Amino acid sequence: MQNRKVFLITGASTGIGEAAAKMAVDSGYRAVLAARSAGKLEALRDELGADNALAVACDVSDRQAQRHMIDMTLEHYGRIDVVFANAGFSKGSPFYGGEDKLDEWKEMVLTNVFGAAATARLCLPELVKTGGHLLITGSVVGHITSIRNFYSATKWAVSAIAQAVRNEMVGTGVRVTLVEPGVVDTPFWGAVPKPGAPELQPDDVARAVMYAVSQPPHVDVNQVLIRPTGQPH
Repeated sequence: MQNRKVFLITGASTGIGEAAAKMAVDSGYRAVLAARSAGKLEALRDELGADNALAVACDVSDRQAQRHMIDMTLEHYGRIDVVFANAGFSKGSPFYGGEDKLDEWKEMVLTNVFGAAATARLCLPELVKTGGHLLITGSVVGHITSIRNFYSATKWAVSAIAQAVRNEMVGTGVRVTLVEPGVVDTPFWGAVPKPGAPELQPDDVARAVMYAVSQPPHVDVNQVLIRPTGQPH
């Protein structure tokens, strides 16, 4: 039991994170499920089995909450092998027109940018010990800026974080993968209208995550850009 590898996922309660957790457990990992919604996490933990998963309520915008997440993981499992910094959200926040949404901007920076950076900073010492793997959820709009422009700016920042971490990890054995989905059919959208393009399913992105993780240790899949067929940008 103690030799099973540990796969920590933020934003694990729904969508891509939930799908990745299920695939990780199916692949033999023990999963650490982190998100703000304790009820959804506990339901997913029960579905996966208490021997296979640990649920930890965590708001990634809070560094102390992330520290607690890591401490709980080490207390229960003693190691961290894979970290998927997946937590994030989008709201429609243009730079011109409509009402000011500066509070939304701040919340997106704290979750999408600071949250991902803090996850990396706090987890990397453990990943160095295990020769582990850090994955970060970016976005197609971290390549090409489209509507909902401030969200796009946060995902450009995430792209830079992944590249910076990869550069720092040279020589440590730690692999770094930036996963950049296009439009995915998940609760992520909330009240924001979808663009009307074709959609991926969460499992489609989770399979890309597991592909990167399943490569031999000498293979580092740096970037996976995955769009639904026919997405126009």
